[in-house]
Amino acid sequence: MPDIDTVRIAAREVVADMVGSNLSDEESLISSGRIDSLSILNLISKMEGRLGIRLKTSGLQPDDFDTIDLIAETVLRAKA
Repeated sequence: MPDIDTVRIAAREVVADMVGSNLSDEESLISSGRIDSLSILNLISKMEGRLGIRLKTSGLQPDDFDTIDLIAETVLRAKA
């Protein structure tokens, strides 16, 4: 299982690729409009591929993906 630092690095890279720029770990993605709910599915897929894991998506909410920090915490919590 990847550790929090590995997951955070992967989240930074995936998000930067999706939005076209680097963001701070606390910068809002959803509420700022940088990504939408459909983009979250793409983000989940890219994180799974990058980390070689599967995520349990039941019970996850869009707010779980609003910042890089939240993405890292959510990935570790939802790892199948």
